[in-house]
Amino acid sequence: KAEPIKQWLAKVGQERIQELADPSTALDRARDIWQKQGRSAKWIQQRMSGQETRNKLTDYWAEHGIKEKQEFAALTSIIHKEWTGLTVKEHKQLKNLKSQNLRDHMSEAELIFTALAELSTRQAAESTQATGLEENKNAAQIGGNIAKHAREEYEERTGGKVVSDSNFL
Repeated sequence: KAEPIKQWLAKVGQERIQELADPSTALDRARDIWQKQGRSAKWIQQRMSGQETRNKLTDYWAEHGIKEKQEFAALTSIIHKEWTGLTVKEHKQLKNLKSQNLRDHMSEAELIFTALAELSTRQAAESTQATGLEENKNAAQIGGNIAKHAREEYEERTGGKVVSDSNFL
């Protein structure tokens, strides 16, 4: 009875070793999973691009005095609340999500505006050389506010809403 589990563990271990040697295989695996879940090529590209934007922001934070997991979460919450008008928890509740990753259940527009908020936050932080939690909180509010104004303009001109209750469950 244990043999199938051992074979599965060996396969997963081999895949992870391959990913260490060639990290692009991990990206290919993520792309394949999202395709199997029915995500569009545009959504997948936006999700991956948004992750790169997020990584650049968190790298900046890590290099400028943000070390604790709670600090990363607090800054993320400021950005999210600023551009959506919702906390991350409220946004997950709107989408009826429990433990799932919110970004994996965002629409293409939600991903784009999240990326705009995070890009704007990083650029605001860089322009002021923000260091530490308090200075980065200010940059987070600025970045989130830029995306908020863009969202409001988008919604006014298109008549649609960016933040939605749709998800991929």
